[in-house]
Amino acid sequence: MPQKRNLPIGIQAFEKIRRGDHYYVDKTPHLLRLVSEGGYFFLSRPRRFGKSLLLDTLKCLFEGRQDLFEGLFILEQWDWQVRHPVIRLSFADGVLTTREALDVHIDELLRAEASRLEVALTNTSIPGRFRELIQQAHAVHGQRAVVLIDEYDKPILDNITEPERARAVREGLKNLYSVLKDADPHLRFCLLTGVSKFSTVSLFSGLNNLNDITLDEPYADICGYTDEDVDTVFAAELPGLDRAEIRDWYNGYRWGGTDTASVYNPFDLLLLFQKRRFAPYWFESATPTFLVDLLSERGVFTPRLDAMQTEAELLGRFDVDGIATEALLFQTGYLTVHAVEEPMTGYWLYTLGYPNREVESSLNQALLPALGVPESPRQRLSLFRILQAHDLDALEVHFKALFASLPHDWYRNNPIARYEGHYASVFYSHFAALGLRISVEDSSHMGKVDMAVAFGGHVYVFEFKVVEQVPQGRALQQIKDKGYADKYRGRGQPIHLIGVEFSREQRQVVAFEVETVPAT
Repeated sequence: MPQKRNLPIGIQAFEKIRRGDHYYVDKTPHLLRLVSEGGYFFLSRPRRFGKSLLLDTLKCLFEGRQDLFEGLFILEQWDWQVRHPVIRLSFADGVLTTREALDVHIDELLRAEASRLEVALTNTSIPGRFRELIQQAHAVHGQRAVVLIDEYDKPILDNITEPERARAVREGLKNLYSVLKDADPHLRFCLLTGVSKFSTVSLFSGLNNLNDITLDEPYADICGYTDEDVDTVFAAELPGLDRAEIRDWYNGYRWGGTDTASVYNPFDLLLLFQKRRFAPYWFESATPTFLVDLLSERGVFTPRLDAMQTEAELLGRFDVDGIATEALLFQTGYLTVHAVEEPMTGYWLYTLGYPNREVESSLNQALLPALGVPESPRQRLSLFRILQAHDLDALEVHFKALFASLPHDWYRNNPIARYEGHYASVFYSHFAALGLRISVEDSSHMGKVDMAVAFGGHVYVFEFKVVEQVPQGRALQQIKDKGYADKYRGRGQPIHLIGVEFSREQRQVVAFEVETVPAT
């Protein structure tokens, strides 16, 4: 029987994990490769993915703390006699809303690092003090310095809904980071981590040798846990939990191609092992208010979120003055890579989708108010009970009541109501918020979506149509004409064909036609 250890929930200090008999997933093979390549690196990962622990591990490595690496891959591969001065700056704590507050914070960080490294700073400007810190660390310690910057973008993200403030803070960070481009003679290694990737031009001012490893396959699992990690390192925690459910709920994040291992968010898994119940731990750790507001403003067709296509360049484009929807959803962790194609040389096309059931259900639940549906656990419970009973008459009544609850003022005041896909979005997101298994067959046409829901030994196949006033009976007929149910016939389960028509004028369900194909 594998031995149980302590769960490192919220611990970002490598030493504390190694000395406290905590579980640790060995990431040192990745670190050895990264350090061997040398240079300046950038890594983007969503919040709570272990970026801070990664940087702290690197700090201990460069400081030559050999005892902490006993039993790890890198122990016999590293020269422990060479020790480098490490400058670590973190913007993870506090909210800085002005350039002045940012400058004070940076100055405090530089002072603290200078004191720890026993370096005296005489310059007065922030760039001058940072440059002097790097140079003096090299001179005093006899080895080139290592610079590690944690949450490099947080001061900007904290102000992203206030563009003027965000720009001012961005300029303050640019003032700091610009030092790195001329510090090469004094630097052994540099890594910046954060949630988003701001454009090099806007933030790094000439640091054109910054190597972005976010989507590089060799580093796809540099943060997070793989299935192999779960089955080996955490084997003692698995008894009593459904292994397939763990994978369905929490696995699925990818940053390389589809051949790379998908990973779990560590925060989710550790809390699952502690509490022994499935819940959206990562999603609930920070409410994505800004994200929901932005999706609402842009009228995003929610069934499309599980099959968005974008170029590689767009995934890395993020700035105060222009945030692509795909980049925002990807970089914050609400969508992940499902497929990578190279339709022509040098042109990379990425298909994005939800990583797992936690994110799909939680995000759609958060989006329902933006679609005009009041947040109501009672409505979700009602839908769940109806599906449990397979009561199709009650399902029709439920959705008519749902759309009737949308105030008419909401339609006048919200741009998303102008999109025909709004009706299908409400339908899809209401089901998805329950965490049901949903497949969207055709998310490429606004205003119609074929949706299949499998639940309780039954399959429900939907087609949505928008009509001017009166029902036309085309939704159900299309399901039959195009054979949408054919792929489900081999399951030996009842299949319910449901054609739903919405009146644009009445803003209501005007047809809900059902035909059931018995189990064979």
